[in-house]
Amino acid sequence: MTPLYARHQRTTLAIATAVASGALLTTALTGGQAAAQPTADSARPAVGAAPLALSPASRTALIREADAEKAETAEAIGLGTQEKLVVRDVVKDADGSVHTRYERTYAGLPVLGGDLVVHEDAAGRTEGVTKAVKAALKVADLTPEIASTAAEKQAVGRARALGGSRADASDAPRKVIWAATGRPALAYETVVGGLQEDGTPSELHVVTDAATGKKLYEYQGIETGTGRSQYSGTVTLGTSLSGSTYQLSDASRGGHKTYNKARSTSSSAGTLFTDADDTWGTGTASSSSTSQTAAVDAAYGAQVTWDFYKNTFGRNGIKNNGVAAYSRVHYGNAYVNAFWSDSCFCMTYGDGTGNLKPLTSLDVAGHEMTHGVTSNTAGLNYSGESGGLNEATSDIFGTAVEFYANNSSDTGDYLIGEKIDINGDGTPLRHMDKPSKDGASADYWSSSLGGLDVHYSSGPANHFFYLLSEGSGTKTINGVSYSSPTYNGSTVTGIGRTKAAAIWYKALTTYMTSTTNYKGARTATLSAASALYGSAGAEYSAVAAAWSAVNVS
Repeated sequence: MTPLYARHQRTTLAIATAVASGALLTTALTGGQAAAQPTADSARPAVGAAPLALSPASRTALIREADAEKAETAEAIGLGTQEKLVVRDVVKDADGSVHTRYERTYAGLPVLGGDLVVHEDAAGRTEGVTKAVKAALKVADLTPEIASTAAEKQAVGRARALGGSRADASDAPRKVIWAATGRPALAYETVVGGLQEDGTPSELHVVTDAATGKKLYEYQGIETGTGRSQYSGTVTLGTSLSGSTYQLSDASRGGHKTYNKARSTSSSAGTLFTDADDTWGTGTASSSSTSQTAAVDAAYGAQVTWDFYKNTFGRNGIKNNGVAAYSRVHYGNAYVNAFWSDSCFCMTYGDGTGNLKPLTSLDVAGHEMTHGVTSNTAGLNYSGESGGLNEATSDIFGTAVEFYANNSSDTGDYLIGEKIDINGDGTPLRHMDKPSKDGASADYWSSSLGGLDVHYSSGPANHFFYLLSEGSGTKTINGVSYSSPTYNGSTVTGIGRTKAAAIWYKALTTYMTSTTNYKGARTATLSAASALYGSAGAEYSAVAAAWSAVNVS
């Protein structure tokens, strides 16, 4: 097990030969001049076309208005007399344009593939319609030729053929109009619950032709829930529906699940979080061992970390195999730590002092899961200098995850664990710009570095990463002031967080080994910089300068 941080009374290095898990207290984040930015489109929309951030009341008012006018709208866009519109969403642009998304019914039956968007200008004039399918919606016969039980049998059989277990129809098949492939037909839609082959809750939708019994379509439905987290505000969560109960299980990201340990310290996973309405947590601290709020933070951290690695580096999960780890919250009583364990392939979070400060902040989640990435790449031994590099790697990518999230409630910074108040005085656990601010971490390499606890020997690598990203000296980033010194009095010019993270990841996955020390890390990152940007580039020179600035040559 690798805990998030070292308790202050433990100052000597705990020798461990396995990578195991990583603890929060020495997490170093990778920062940049700004939060991670999406790739710019070749043609950016006009300012007026940017959507407004509508308040709940404003959005509700627009939906009500559209609902009141839906019959007129249906006639205006040329729908048939059997067709009716059902308002699903409304988007309003800065210039007053409104885009209303509708579902359709036909003779009272839901139309799958009948959704459309009506575009209106600021004056309410229809400018166009975007349809899922363009075919006219006409069905000659609305009387099924096969019984619904036959459709249900087909759907359950299909779920079992896919390797599912406990396959059972959640409800009786419903009659629908299947239009998504362009030839409208009367059909049955059956939703099969149970478990998928990998243990993820299943919501397999199977559409069966009501005339022939032929399977027309199938898809695995993933529900999207809303959570109120303690540290990251209101967030969207990947959840799954099992019967009539929602589970905190994200099948779209490898089946990540979040469990409640309910103060237990056993090795079991605990109890999977469930909810009746798919709205999770309260957003406020609670000492209850059943509070969903800590689970929201843990699940959110897991999904952002998954997305960061996949979208930044093309990495499909911790093991790069598409399978997620799982998270456990409410571990122990007032347990002030968090850890990753290879044996359970999971993250575990304590609730902190008084059980009111769960160690489930975004950078902590990124830190813990990165220990798994390290274990499955370089395998840096969790002792000596390699252990410090192991911890630093988790800090670096924990920080990168925080910047990537671009969450206004937890703005990206180079402070580790600033949300969890582990010191009880509002100070962060670690500072990447000058690690010694925590009173224990080293700013620079020395021959005695390997004798420190790995959470403190991580300091020079964290410092290197900050310097490589942002450069030396005093500056303010996202409202946080930093002042980063150098060992040799040099001035270091940063290359930005994105390039710095790419270099560290390349080094970790390609050039580092289980025994890499600080000198080896310099060589590995220089090799990475050369491979990515060329040995004559500014990036290569910046890597060399940043290492020299922390006394690694």
